[in-house]
Amino acid sequence: MRRRLGLAGLAVLTGAAVAADRALPPDLSRLRAGIEVLDREGRTLSTLPAPGGIWRLPTAAADVPPHLLAMLLAAEDRRFHWHPGFDPLALGRAAFQWVRAGRVVSGGSTLTMQAARLLEPRPRTLRSKALEILRAVQLEARFSKPEILGIWLTLAPQGGNLEGLRAGSLAWFGRPPGQLDAAESALLVALARRPEALRPDRHPDAARAARDGVLRVRAAGAGGVSGAEVALALAAPVPAARQPMPRLAPHLARQVAQGAAPGSRIATTLDRDLQRALEGVAEAALHEFPDRAAFALVVAETSSREIRALVGGSFGVEARAGMLDLTRAVRSPGSAQKPFLYAMAFEAGLARPETLVADLPFRFGSYAPENFSRDFTGRVTAADALRQSLNLPAVALLSELGALRYAAALKAAGSPPRLAPGAAPSLPLALGGAGTTLRELVALYALLGDAGRAGALTALPVAPVERPEVVTPRAAAAVAGILVQPFPGGGPAGVGWKTGTSWGGRDAWALGLDARHVAGVWIGRPDGTPIPGLNGRASALPVLAQVFARLPAAPRQPLQVRAAPRPFAEAADRLRLLFPMPGAELVEGAGPVTLRATGGRRPLVFLVDGAPLPHQRARREAAWTPPGPGFYRVTVLDADGIAAAAELRVR
Repeated sequence: MRRRLGLAGLAVLTGAAVAADRALPPDLSRLRAGIEVLDREGRTLSTLPAPGGIWRLPTAAADVPPHLLAMLLAAEDRRFHWHPGFDPLALGRAAFQWVRAGRVVSGGSTLTMQAARLLEPRPRTLRSKALEILRAVQLEARFSKPEILGIWLTLAPQGGNLEGLRAGSLAWFGRPPGQLDAAESALLVALARRPEALRPDRHPDAARAARDGVLRVRAAGAGGVSGAEVALALAAPVPAARQPMPRLAPHLARQVAQGAAPGSRIATTLDRDLQRALEGVAEAALHEFPDRAAFALVVAETSSREIRALVGGSFGVEARAGMLDLTRAVRSPGSAQKPFLYAMAFEAGLARPETLVADLPFRFGSYAPENFSRDFTGRVTAADALRQSLNLPAVALLSELGALRYAAALKAAGSPPRLAPGAAPSLPLALGGAGTTLRELVALYALLGDAGRAGALTALPVAPVERPEVVTPRAAAAVAGILVQPFPGGGPAGVGWKTGTSWGGRDAWALGLDARHVAGVWIGRPDGTPIPGLNGRASALPVLAQVFARLPAAPRQPLQVRAAPRPFAEAADRLRLLFPMPGAELVEGAGPVTLRATGGRRPLVFLVDGAPLPHQRARREAAWTPPGPGFYRVTVLDADGIAAAAELRVR
């Protein structure tokens, strides 16, 4: 009977305990931690604080070295792995010392009780101690011993607004806790006891004494450490100042952290060493420019499109402009998009690198472009026209290619032209007459080094994807080869580069690629106001040369074509419709449109739904006014009877 009553009573007590635990669970809200952004090798790039500006980063038992855990258990809780959350022997000893001395000599708190107090801070009273014991029992029932250690390691105060040993390790020693030696580990363990009184930057003697006390406890047998190792640790200095928390690539860190869960560690594709080096390049170069000038810089691996370094804006700027990621700002590219235009022209058979083109005054209707130098070169090869960034040949090629087709190809390549509301693509597109971003331009140059295949840049590891071919490998490689030339002020060989300057000196660009990497530099003011004398060649190109000088060595052979291309002569001879493209759509009432063809043997005949159009048969274009909405088939025939056709729709 007594046994049954005892079992029943135990069941009632157990049920009551379970009910109380569910009704009053421990408050884990203080575990809400900041975010850590990592580079491609798992190294810390940047940290973002927890709410309230507290530097609190999740720290697990596996994140700290074994000797730190050994010191922690030796100094705070030798029977941690055996007790149920509280240690009766430690509490009895603390009570006896209190009665005998008339004051608190030792607290008797276990690490689990300390974790409970860190989760729910209370005044140091007997009532609080009793609540800590109850909470400790709850924690032991809910979490494993390593998880309880993780709570303590995440919340242990480290002085000022630092909480947790990961934050303490980064702030006091500039590296994660897994790399701490014995002396450094002992200091962090000691700091948790009295974080303000033992701050090494304010109270170095007290900090050293407390650290040495933890080391001597370990020397007494905890952790199996040799006396020589302890002696070496005792001789080590304590840090004289707190180091800034890691803040590389701050613009990208904020971007990837958006929507991430508190306490996340986010892996990126960046390279920490390269990022640090290029931030130094940009910061040093910034001193050569007027106030409010800013730099943006992107480096990516061509084949994977993974970003290796990104500088989003100015340094040390507290105003709103300093928070803007200028690699995503829409700006005028000037001549920086011309290589893609030439690649399309080469593919369409409108020109070859050796084709002679005219750089002479010419009007395209009401549009009369000029060169940046305000003079004209005469007849030059298409390759030289691109290298010299001559404007008239580029506009002439776009006139032949068609602005609509060029705009559609830019969109397919991931760099859609941003036009003014209501504006249609037109010839100024050849000279930067529509907005784009630095990230999109870098991706456009990566296309030239990747057999004409389009793909957006990424800062997060993603699975490889099949990329669409926007221009032929031959055309892409030909343009990339044309761009390979020495840097004017010296720099690494084997780099293809192109510059651009927007109207009025508002934006200076330099883009480049070698056999492994693609990079871009933008200089300007975030508000778009001009900078006197700013231009891509003089301002941005020297910075680009420094960027490539700091990249890992790449094979310096010419950029390779990855697929068997057709010869340029064959491409030039093949009859093709430039406009309309298959599936094109027109708006009724927009007036006449120009049908264009390339290749084939003249004279050409244009037909719409089988009916020939009147035109000069020696020309490769014909005007046509749609009679109304509907679907139409446009066909072009050359002198050999070869045909090319496309269907379009008029809405």
